[in-house]
Amino acid sequence: GLCVPEALSGLSVLDLGCGSGRDCYVLAQLVGESGSVVGVDMTDEQLSTARQHVAWHADAFGYARPNTDFKQGYIEDLKGIGLGDETFDVVVSNCVVNLSPDKAAVLREAFRVLKAGGEMYFSDVYADRRVPPHLRDDPLLYGECLGGALYWNDFLALAKAAGFADPRLVEDAPITVANPALEEKLCGIRFYSATYRLFKLPGRLEADCEDYGQAVVYKGTLPGRAAAFDLDSHHHIEAGKVFPVCGNTYHMLASTRFRQHFEYVGAHPHEAGKSAHFGIFDGCGKSLPFASASAAGAGGQCC
Repeated sequence: GLCVPEALSGLSVLDLGCGSGRDCYVLAQLVGESGSVVGVDMTDEQLSTARQHVAWHADAFGYARPNTDFKQGYIEDLKGIGLGDETFDVVVSNCVVNLSPDKAAVLREAFRVLKAGGEMYFSDVYADRRVPPHLRDDPLLYGECLGGALYWNDFLALAKAAGFADPRLVEDAPITVANPALEEKLCGIRFYSATYRLFKLPGRLEADCEDYGQAVVYKGTLPGRAAAFDLDSHHHIEAGKVFPVCGNTYHMLASTRFRQHFEYVGAHPHEAGKSAHFGIFDGCGKSLPFASASAAGAGGQCC
C-alpha cells in the first residue's frame, strides 16, 4: 500500500527506492505545483519507466511544468547523486530499507538531507528477534523482504544513532507466512509490517518523555483529519480537546509543519527559566525506579 504522511502541500519530498515512480506521482499531486518530489532508485529499468510519465502527469495535474524528478543511485549514498544537506521536508520509503545492506547508512543519509523540523516517514518489515546470518543470506527470504528485516530494537538504536531521537510507531500488523516450508525454516521468528515516523529536531528531543506540564489543542484543520489526528499509535488527539503531552510530543507538533494546526498550553521545553519539570511523563513506558516511592507516607531515610 501507499505510505504517505499528512500535510504535504508545498513541500519537497524524497522517495527512497521509488521503483517505477507510482508513489512519486501520487506524492506529486499531494505536494501541489509549488512542491517537488525526487525519486531515487538503483534500477535502470524501473527509472526508465518512471521517467516516461513525467510530462503526462504534469499535464494531468494541470501544472505549468513537472514537479517530479528521478535519480539513479544508492539510498546509502545520496550525496553521491548530488542531494545536498537539509534539502527535503519529508523523506518517505515503502518496504525498501530492509533490502539495504547498510541500513545505518540509509538512516544517516536521510537525516542529513532532511531540513530541521522535517521527518522520515516509512513502512518496512521488522522481526521480533535478530535474524541469524544463514537466514539473512537466503535468496528466497531476501526476496520476500524477510531475510533483511531488522530486529525492531536494533532499528530503534540505529535510528537514534543517526540523530532521530524518540522514533514513533504509527501503525503495525503481523505478517503471515503462508508457506509451511518457509515457516519451518524461520524457526519461530515473527515478522511485522510497521510504519514509523522519525523527526529531525536537533537539540529538542530528549532520550525519554519528560513532563513539563504542557498540552495541545488540535484545531481539526488537517485535510481529511477534521475529527482527530493520530501522531502515532499512542497519540490519538481529538479536535477541540485539551491533550496533555510530553516535551518531545510538544516539539513534534510545535517545531514541525504541524505547528499551525494546534494551540499550545505551557512554555516550550528547554526555554531556560520558563519550563517547570515534573519528572517522567506518565504512561510513556517508564516510571520512577525507586521501590520506596510507592510506600506513600513512609518515613524518609537520611542521606
